[in-house]
Amino acid sequence: MWVVPAVVALVLVSWVLVLRSRLLVVTVHGVSMEPTYRSGDRLLVRRARLDRVRAGQVVVVRVDAATPDDPTGGRMVKRAVAVPGDPVPPRIPVPGPRVPPDSLLVLGDNLARSNDSRRLGYLPADALIGVVLRPIGQR
Repeated sequence: MWVVPAVVALVLVSWVLVLRSRLLVVTVHGVSMEPTYRSGDRLLVRRARLDRVRAGQVVVVRVDAATPDDPTGGRMVKRAVAVPGDPVPPRIPVPGPRVPPDSLLVLGDNLARSNDSRRLGYLPADALIGVVLRPIGQR
């Protein structure tokens, strides 16, 4: 009799572990994505490789400039504006006419208040955490 509940519990635990490896929740910090997202908004993010990202999607990236007391954990929410092979947008001062392989360019929606590829340049593929699926809680 105990076998069925144990199997169901094992399946549920396995399913939760798979979901946790593919999905995460990220909280927006700052004003760089206004008006799309505001500070405090929580976003459901699907982990993704660079080949799954399209220009125009909102992504979460990791930056090395994080400090130990950084509430973002080194994560930034930005809009992908160019992926490998795309032309470099004129407002981003990076070398080359096209985005190189394994690189990504991002901008905040609030250009006046965003730290993005205009300052950081190309982001490497391993900086990509995932693609925003939807907000799950907005302030």
